[in-house]
Amino acid sequence: MEDLAPATNFNSPGRVAPAHAITTLMVARSVDTQDDLHDGIGLRDSRAALRTVKGVGSKTVEYIGHIVGRSHMAVDVNLRAFAVDAGAVGSGREELQAASEESATAFGHGAGGLEQWRPVRPHRT
Repeated sequence: MEDLAPATNFNSPGRVAPAHAITTLMVARSVDTQDDLHDGIGLRDSRAALRTVKGVGSKTVEYIGHIVGRSHMAVDVNLRAFAVDAGAVGSGREELQAASEESATAFGHGAGGLEQWRPVRPHRT
């Protein structure tokens, strides 16, 4: 694992420690392949275990699910703010995730197809 830092292109050195911790957790849980991770990330206890890693929140867990091919859209402050601007005030994470996945499908993408899209919000004065 010592080679992780030079092998990655993290913008912040602080991201290396959580990556090491995630790797250690995956090894401990016998997650050896992408398929293992794909299957495991859908389990509540696996998601909860990932959330115990310092620096890993729900957005990171959802993003991991997305990169291994699960139907996950990371609900973050940008998506929440966009939803508020669109009038979807009070929507929870599950509702926002479902709405974004439905929108992606309507635009001809996979359910997680809008993951890389970020709304541009006008500057507020």
